[in-house]
Amino acid sequence: MCGIIGGFDRDGRPFGRALAEAACARMAHRGPDDQGYLEADGMLIGNRRLSILDLTDGHQPMLSDDGQIAVVQNGEIYNFVELAKDLPCRTNCDTEVILRLYERDGEDFVRHLNGMFAIAIMDRRRGRLLLYRDRVGQKPLYVYDDGRRMLFASEIKSLLAAGIPAEQDWTALDAYLTYNFVPPPLTLFKNVRHLMPGQMLVIDQSGVRERAWWRLAEAPAENRNESDWCDQIIDTLSDAVRLRLRSDVPLGAFLSGGIDSSSVVRAMSDQLPHPVKTFCIGFDDARFDESPYAAQVAELCGSEHTCEMMQPDLTGSWPLTVYHNDQPHGDVSFMPTYWVSKIARRDVTVVLTGDGGDELFAGYDVHRRFFASSDPAWSQAEFERAYVRAISLCTPEEKQGLLTTEAARHIGDADAFAFAAPHFAELCHHDRITQALGLDVKLLLPGNNLVKPDKMAMAVSLEPRAPLLDYRMVELAFRIPGTLKLRGGVTKWIFKRACERILPREIIYRKKQMFTVPIGEWFKGPLLPFVREALLSRRSTDRGIFEPSRVAEMIDDHAAGKANHTRPLRAMIALELWQRMFIDVQFDHAPTYAELDMQGPNHSVVRAA
Repeated sequence: MCGIIGGFDRDGRPFGRALAEAACARMAHRGPDDQGYLEADGMLIGNRRLSILDLTDGHQPMLSDDGQIAVVQNGEIYNFVELAKDLPCRTNCDTEVILRLYERDGEDFVRHLNGMFAIAIMDRRRGRLLLYRDRVGQKPLYVYDDGRRMLFASEIKSLLAAGIPAEQDWTALDAYLTYNFVPPPLTLFKNVRHLMPGQMLVIDQSGVRERAWWRLAEAPAENRNESDWCDQIIDTLSDAVRLRLRSDVPLGAFLSGGIDSSSVVRAMSDQLPHPVKTFCIGFDDARFDESPYAAQVAELCGSEHTCEMMQPDLTGSWPLTVYHNDQPHGDVSFMPTYWVSKIARRDVTVVLTGDGGDELFAGYDVHRRFFASSDPAWSQAEFERAYVRAISLCTPEEKQGLLTTEAARHIGDADAFAFAAPHFAELCHHDRITQALGLDVKLLLPGNNLVKPDKMAMAVSLEPRAPLLDYRMVELAFRIPGTLKLRGGVTKWIFKRACERILPREIIYRKKQMFTVPIGEWFKGPLLPFVREALLSRRSTDRGIFEPSRVAEMIDDHAAGKANHTRPLRAMIALELWQRMFIDVQFDHAPTYAELDMQGPNHSVVRAA
């Protein structure tokens, strides 16, 4: 696990040591153990390393024997042991496997990899730079290109440290208000793009070539019996966990007590010769507290369990999470994710997580509600628009009433649906449940739900690994008909049936709780002054994005219980925090509320359970 930076200058201008060091330093939290960079022939690659495998021989960039090929990566190649058997490797480092595979197979080497990764390869023999992103976007990779110089990095703040301008992208702002996050390949920074999952770039003097090296669901759904599907799910999960237990540093797991993290911990406990170290947080509000279920699973699996209770309110860490995310997110579960990462980092350097199960197997309430009320007679276009509307933060009509005339002018005729349309087209040969899940995998995972574990864990130099997002599990899930994922109003039906073999029914079939905080309640009481300050101060309204009268009306109606505006209020506050720390001023650290010229709420308190 690391962070990478680099670039390609079409005029052959040097990047210089100062730029490389500034870009690397801005994300030192991603790799506190080592740093390296190489510049040659108008190309630059660099790395900050968090040492996980081969602690002594894993320095990056890793060079070919003749020094003409250099590799840096952010992530882990889980099947490196198997791949190395057929390669002339001299170390036990997965980065060398990437190097030797590229030497042998050329740019299509990436198809052999089972892992999470962002990879950069400098090939001086052919005068080109290659960039790769893993299949589902577990590792970030941002690219800026002004036509003469291209820069890339694992975090946008590193691009800013390298000198790119910080400007807001209005089309991305419109999309943010639709999806509650900025959908890739957009970012909220003008001219900064997020390389899509399963994509690669080849950059040389002739230009930039982009292509997909992996596609989500080329094969159609298959008809098999329930038992066969369950066998495959459990076997794939077990082997995915086995590969992710490879580590030369202490390893543990997040455990919420939900079916996803519980299935992962159970598989770990079956394979490790010692108790799994598990970590969770709890809340005094029972609506959001899963810690009793986590304790139940920990006892079942015999894990060494750590639980700490979080006291209101967590919003003291809101600026920190926005800073590490590089972009605003309306999802406030980033805050508890940061805290559980911080707690785990005291004991381990790697954690396995349950991320991905809801997106692969239809685990969200929106899936159940939408398909319970959807009309089978809808045309394909009507279905697509209806689903995007169902998952939207703000409908087009709501945005029209919220944005100022000037903001609407900047946005113009942008249509946020455009970021969903190509993904629906790619999955048009599948049933509609699977199409909806495909959109979640292509947008929600890389745009929000995988940003969360990556950015929050890396903020404390912790590596998260997600067995349920092993590409074999992803491909398996998309061969299973949608009617087996969402059946009779039961979400994740086939996954739950499979997990009956390894978990108690009371864990599998309990009511789902979201990993979040009761911020909507706090907005009505202790956080109400903060909400007004964040959204109605002169500094905020002078931006000319939102109509102050409409914002004030939303705050008043929410506080009075006339309407629930929790989600748009969260999103607007996150946007204001982002504006203050990335556009107004560029901080080289996570700023406090005082530094952002805000009084802010009280800071969070943590106590042992």
